[in-house]
Amino acid sequence: MVKIPEIPHWRAVRAFEKIGFKLKHQGKHISMVRGEEIIIIPRANPINVFTLKGIIKDAGLTVEGFKKLL
Repeated sequence: MVKIPEIPHWRAVRAFEKIGFKLKHQGKHISMVRGEEIIIIPRANPINVFTLKGIIKDAGLTVEGFKKLL
């Protein structure tokens, strides 16, 4: 099992932008869209590992694939 590093929200946003997600809305959480897919990233430093795993899954990635984007 691959471990997910604890990262701040801005690094996650940059990683998801690399695969085509665009910022839609920013507030307490950041909404990003890619076509019909929507992911919500909390503004936390660092993002909780379990929360990040769920976001990665919602984006259609694997943990290994996400780590390559960082």
